Amino acid sequence: MSNQIETYIEIKLENRDQVSVLFRYVLIVPILIFAAAFAPGGGEALTLGLGMIILPVLLAIVFRGVYPSYALRFNQATLELSTRITAYALLLNDNYPSIEPNSTVRVVFPDIDGGKKLNRLLPLVKWLLAIPLYLVGLIYTIYALIMLVVGWFAVIFTKEMPQAVAEVLFGATRFWNRVFGYAFLLVTDEYPSFNLND
Repeated sequence: MSNQIETYIEIKLENRDQVSVLFRYVLIVPILIFAAAFAPGGGEALTLGLGMIILPVLLAIVFRGVYPSYALRFNQATLELSTRITAYALLLNDNYPSIEPNSTVRVVFPDIDGGKKLNRLLPLVKWLLAIPLYLVGLIYTIYALIMLVVGWFAVIFTKEMPQAVAEVLFGATRFWNRVFGYAFLLVTDEYPSFNLND
């Protein structure tokens, strides 16, 4: 088992709700407003992780060698919420993002044993070490956006999401969750794979 964040999304390929897909980016506004309420800086911070607890975790790991359990639970819950919103926005399913955990979208953190398994100095440079991941992620994001347009038209005209499109969109979501878990949430010291399908 990998020591990375694992993302599970129940993808719906056939019999899609065309009306929901057609108006998806209007329908998503209320849940985005809800999620933005967790971000201290408003909308800009939404893209940076919905107000995840990052700095206190970094300080706790560096100075105490502990990942606070309350921060771990909060960060996992907010990353799951963010992933449910992402899955809905990327047309991976037609389930409106729930504010409570559900079985269609799950994010599993690696076991970190309260932070005792984590290097105490690595959190200071993980964000810097992840620069190559950001660059590859940018390419994956552009690719995923192109595939999203293809998928949107496919669902509107055929009620089906092509498997290849869904795999790219799901892969990009998993990739960014792994990068975020490594560089900012600090739940692993294992460098994430550059592979879209891991």
